[in-house]
Amino acid sequence: MNQNNPPRIVVVGLGYVGLPLAVALARHFPTTGLDIDIARVTELRAGHDRTNEITADQLAESSLTLTAYESDAKGADVYIVTVPTPVDRANRPDLGPVRSASRSVGRLIEPGSGAIVVYESTVYPGVTEDVCGPIIEDQGPKRGRDFLLGYSPERINPGDREHTVDRIVKVVAGETPEVTERLAEIYCKVTSAGVFRAASIRAAEAAKVIENAQRDINIAFMNEITRIFADADLSIWDVLDAAGTKWNFLNFQPGLVGGHCIGVDPFYLAHLAQELGHEPRVILSGRSINDGMGAWVADRLHGRRGGKAGSVLILGLTFKENVPDLRNSRVVDVVRRLEWLGHKVTVHDPLASAEEARHEYGIALAADALESRYDVVLAAVPHAEYRDLEDPAALVADGGLLADLKGLWRHRNFGPLDRWTL
Repeated sequence: MNQNNPPRIVVVGLGYVGLPLAVALARHFPTTGLDIDIARVTELRAGHDRTNEITADQLAESSLTLTAYESDAKGADVYIVTVPTPVDRANRPDLGPVRSASRSVGRLIEPGSGAIVVYESTVYPGVTEDVCGPIIEDQGPKRGRDFLLGYSPERINPGDREHTVDRIVKVVAGETPEVTERLAEIYCKVTSAGVFRAASIRAAEAAKVIENAQRDINIAFMNEITRIFADADLSIWDVLDAAGTKWNFLNFQPGLVGGHCIGVDPFYLAHLAQELGHEPRVILSGRSINDGMGAWVADRLHGRRGGKAGSVLILGLTFKENVPDLRNSRVVDVVRRLEWLGHKVTVHDPLASAEEARHEYGIALAADALESRYDVVLAAVPHAEYRDLEDPAALVADGGLLADLKGLWRHRNFGPLDRWTL
């Protein structure tokens, strides 16, 4: 790569994936971050990242240009698409955001520029070349002349300060060897861990979709044996403590599987399998087990109270600990089931947006929830604030139950209080 003429890069989508990548790229290349959410761009310009992935100081120090207008992103050398790829109500891949982003990129490419369009969004094999490429061409640019395609699967883990984009291996693939090498040169500047050149774009797409499907299946096994051992009056945490002493035992844990990756990506793989005439029994079985975990937890709590409804405090609503991300939160399943069983449920979360919780799930977060007492208190998400509570038992009414989904208080002594964990 000619260092005297560095590529101009546009990152399309400034969420959990796009923003850290754009900030990292801006350290080495002239980079623009484009997001259709004007409020998001305004917040970032003011130094606030609602995802908590990038600090105010990092934003202030960055040369990244932020915009919500396509006109500010025309004529770049590289476009990197990092928009979400969710599923619909029937758990079918929803390519709406990536289709929309592809149309936007198609309008931005200048004729004859030979721009590279890279997708980081999770998809099933074939989407980049068979779906996105034609959509770009529908806007006018000609593939092979005006633009070329590439893929580099994102590996962002929200809240993870160890495996950040500048420390992980980046898989890259282009539709030609030349594109692959150019992407390798760009991403090598971003990460100290280096890059892996995949055999093809489809191989890179497949690698991404199986990474999280594998985790989902392993967690499903943990959730299934948790249910088995619960009926045998065994705590899964005691079992894992013992099993974990074996050198090759895999350290997976049971729990509620939500978020934008593990709870979604397996459906993309299942969709591909069904399109090819293969019934993905293991993949969908794992999904079924994990999707049913919230209702199972609620039923165990209800049974522990002898089927008597009461007041319940749920601690935590985000899909994982220490992040504000509410996407695909499976804590909602616990809330809904408890309400259906007749309980009055109060939800508290120090990190989640009250507005987003209300908009996405119709749940009103109670900021003052820790000032009352309840028949059942369930630590659903092990936020640091809950782990450090001086006396969680003080939240439990007389004769009540302290429930701990992830075992964060399992080694603390609360006297004769009735307690439950997995």
